[in-house]
Amino acid sequence: MTSPKSICDNKAVIYVFSALAILLWGMSYIWSDQLIALDIPIFFFVPIRILMAGLVLLVFNLLTCQFKLIRKKDLWKFALLAVFEPLVYFLCETYGIKETGSPTISAMIIASVPIFSVFAAFIFFKEKISLVNGLGIAVTLAGICLVLRSQMECGTPGNFTLGVILLVIAVFSEVGHALFTKLLASDYRPQVIVMYQFLIGAVYFLPFFLTKGIENYEPRFLSWKVLKPVFCLALLCSSLAFSLWAMTIKRLGVAKSSVFLAMMCVATALVAEVIGREHLTALQWGGILVAVVGIVLSQYSKCCCSRQDGR
Repeated sequence: MTSPKSICDNKAVIYVFSALAILLWGMSYIWSDQLIALDIPIFFFVPIRILMAGLVLLVFNLLTCQFKLIRKKDLWKFALLAVFEPLVYFLCETYGIKETGSPTISAMIIASVPIFSVFAAFIFFKEKISLVNGLGIAVTLAGICLVLRSQMECGTPGNFTLGVILLVIAVFSEVGHALFTKLLASDYRPQVIVMYQFLIGAVYFLPFFLTKGIENYEPRFLSWKVLKPVFCLALLCSSLAFSLWAMTIKRLGVAKSSVFLAMMCVATALVAEVIGREHLTALQWGGILVAVVGIVLSQYSKCCCSRQDGR
């Protein structure tokens, strides 16, 4: 019988986990956009999402006997991990979606994480990136630029630039999150890391929730129309997706795993098109296809590197 550990060491399985996490995160932009369209305060639904995700993972880790207390020397790492994500990342990402008015454009900007992760991984972990891998990242970013340029030509909301700036800050937060996850991955299981990440993050969000979050509370905030996307965000996009992503970072490293994030915009665009939330132009779809080519090049680079080091 194959053990769970050996399954998680299988690179093909890790790729499947990565794809599932990216699909769920791609859909998260749609669910967040739905809540924003319903005029639900960001400081109301984001803290609830974070707390719910942390509690679900706490129960899971206790039931599966995976729970582990934080060692004293790692307290500062978990504290900073939760600052990067969920605190800074989710605030900037969610407000970025609100100000740009486009889930797809927001996902495309977040897809620029790989270019920053490459430098961070090289500086902190000495991870090597081949020329083909670098070319793939460059092509991916070219696709992002095509989509953004097309959006600017079609017209943008008044706060579009502010939204882009917030999303760029979210990108840097994601890089910081990946670095600290990598530091902790050798001593803690992925589900344990994510559990503490969200529970500590819930504490960070508490002052915002008690002031701005429930300042203008209405009974409709607890209607099923609101709770459904919140549950989806908490259970699928936070608890499940972040646990899968922590496994990916542990197995593939910071730079290589971050390349998968570029596929998030594809998932978002497809879902938005299907449900009628957004209809992209031919140039925007062209930009997305260019980004996909970049992903293929990046993955080809990984395969070559794997053969060279004997894995």
